Amino acid sequence: MSVNAPSSNDACLSIVHSLMCHRQGGENEGFAKRAIESLVKKLKEKKDELDSLITAITTNGVHPSKCVTIQRTLDGRLQVAGRKGFPHVIYARLWRWPDLHKNELKHVKFCQYAFDLKYDNVCVNPYHYERVVSPGIALSPLGPPGRLIKEEYIHDCIQMDMPPGISPHSGALKLQPPDHYGQPLPPLQLPPEPQRCMFGNLCRFLVHLLGSQHHGSASFPPPVSNHPGPEFWCSISYFEMDVQVGEMFKVPASCPVVTVDGYVDPSGGDRFCLGQLSNVHRTDASERARLHIGKGVQLECRGEGDVWMRCMSDHAVFVQSYYLDREAGRAPGDAVHKIYPGAYIKVFDLRQCHRQMQQQAATAQAAAAAQAAAVAGNIPGPGSVGGIAPAVSLSAAAGIGVDDLRRLCILRLSFVKGWGPDYPRQSIKHTPCWVEVHLHRALQLLDEVLHTMPLADPGPAN
Repeated sequence: MSVNAPSSNDACLSIVHSLMCHRQGGENEGFAKRAIESLVKKLKEKKDELDSLITAITTNGVHPSKCVTIQRTLDGRLQVAGRKGFPHVIYARLWRWPDLHKNELKHVKFCQYAFDLKYDNVCVNPYHYERVVSPGIALSPLGPPGRLIKEEYIHDCIQMDMPPGISPHSGALKLQPPDHYGQPLPPLQLPPEPQRCMFGNLCRFLVHLLGSQHHGSASFPPPVSNHPGPEFWCSISYFEMDVQVGEMFKVPASCPVVTVDGYVDPSGGDRFCLGQLSNVHRTDASERARLHIGKGVQLECRGEGDVWMRCMSDHAVFVQSYYLDREAGRAPGDAVHKIYPGAYIKVFDLRQCHRQMQQQAATAQAAAAAQAAAVAGNIPGPGSVGGIAPAVSLSAAAGIGVDDLRRLCILRLSFVKGWGPDYPRQSIKHTPCWVEVHLHRALQLLDEVLHTMPLADPGPAN
C-alpha cells in the first residue's frame, strides 16, 4: 500500500476520496463517487478485502492483491445511480479502462471468484482481470480470438489505429502480415526501453507500411488529409490570470509526448518547465498555485493528430475540450472537465474536429448567402416576413467566424484551480496558472477547409 493510502480502519469518506483520485475519468464524477461509496460500504465488514482493494488501486496493481468480492445479484448486474451494469466491468472502467466494453474482460488464473465462474460472490478487483482484444478491432491475423494484448501496447499502438498484422511483443515489435500480403517481413527488434520520440515515429511508420499493404476491408481509416503533417505538432503558451508569461513552446513532430511541469530544468524539446518562467507582476495566488503543479501533465499525440492527456500532478487539472464535451453529452464549450491525478484520457479527436469545422463552415456560408438573399427580398417564407426565430438563427450562423473555428483546434487546461459555474472563477483567465495548447494538424486542416469554403469576415475582431 502506498505511503499516503488509507486503510480499512479509516472512515468511509477518506477511503472514497482516496480511491476517487485514481479513477480514469471516463464516467462522470457523480456516478463514480456513488459506485465507489457503494463498494466501500459493502466491504466495510470485510476489512482484509477492503485493504486488498485499496492496495490494488493505490499501487496501480503493482503489488499482488486478493479477491475483492460482493454478492452476486439475480441477473448478475449491479445498479448504481439508476444505471445497471456488470459489477466487474463497472469498476474496471472506473480504475483501468474508461472505454471498456462488457465483453472485453477475461479473469486472471489466480482469481478465485471471477464473474465468469458463476459463484455467489463476484470479484470486482480490477487487477484480477485483463482486457482482451475486441472483435471490432480486426486483429484476427494475430492469432485466435480473445488473444490478450498488454495494456501498454494497446495504448501505444492499437489505439493509433494499427491495421491488422501487428503483434505487440515484450521487447520487440513483430510484423506478421497475413499470407496474402506476400512473404512475411522479418521481426523488427526494438531496444528494451525505446525513447518516446523514436517509438512514436516507429509506430507511425509501421502504421503507414502495413496500411499500404492491406487490401481487405477498410479497418484502417485513410488519413484526414494527404498534406504532409506540420513540423511541430503543437505549441503551448503559459498564462497567469490573463497575462502570458514566457515564450510560446513548440513541440516537434518527432516528439509525440510532451511534459508540462512545474520544475526548472528542461531536458529537451519534449519538456516545458514552467518553474523557470519569471513574472514581475506575479500574484500571491499564482505563486501558491505554481508550488502545486509538480509533475504536471503529459500530452501525447497519436496517429494523425488525436491527443491524450495524463495527469502526473498530485492535484487535479481542469480541461476545456470539445471532444470531452461531446462525450459527456454537453454543448461545445459548455463544460469544464476535472481530471484526477493518475488519470489517462483522450482529450482531442482529429476526425471529429475536422467534421465539426466542415459543418460549421458550411452552415455559416449557407446562412450568410440566405441572409443576403433575404435582405434582397429573394426568399419567401418566415425569414422574409419578420419571423424572429429564423432571423436570429440565420444571423447567429452567419456570424460564425474564423476565430470560432480556431477554438475547435485549441485545448486549455488550468492547474490546481477550476473555473466555471461550480467555482468562484467564471473564466480560465481568472485562474492562477493555465496553459493553452494549439494543435497544428487541426489548424492545418482548418486552412484547407477555409480554402474550399471561405467565410465572410463578420467584423474587424476576426
